[in-house]
Amino acid sequence: MPDDSTENAPDVDAASAGDAVGEASASDSHRGVEPAEQAAAMMTAAGMPRMPARVMMALVAAPDGGYTAAQLGERLGVSAAAVSGAVRYLQQLHFIQRRSRPGDRRDRYEFVHDPFYRSIVGNMPVYARLSEYIDDIAAEHDEDQGAHDRAVELAEFFRFLSVRMLQIVEDWRDHRRD
Repeated sequence: MPDDSTENAPDVDAASAGDAVGEASASDSHRGVEPAEQAAAMMTAAGMPRMPARVMMALVAAPDGGYTAAQLGERLGVSAAAVSGAVRYLQQLHFIQRRSRPGDRRDRYEFVHDPFYRSIVGNMPVYARLSEYIDDIAAEHDEDQGAHDRAVELAEFFRFLSVRMLQIVEDWRDHRRD
């Protein structure tokens, strides 16, 4: 697990990053730090690992063009290893993306537009298949009423969730068009 023992260090503005190509100028500073940290704490309480939640919220609050890994580390007061693990985790979930720019030596990370919609839609087959496996559990426990009933209820929940999540996605699309 990455060492993020320096997470509580004060935020440093990007100007102290040095003069490396692609780094922020002295006039740039990080904005939205406190609400981003509060949102990250809520996401952590809901089950997301702490460092990925902090990186994700930092990228939500990032200026256009996102942050380099070094800028993320400076903003959050954490090591390069902590940033590396967090961005890898978030990229696997397709919540952030790495971008390179011609002439820049460093990649930049940006929050992906509407990642939760993509995640929900992408996971729909998982819910359907999961409910089938849980149906199989129920079928193998026809003589154990408690296990059977728990499995049936959980399978029904995942089918319900699948249908409702699709409806929520459609409602969201309609809402954004208005």
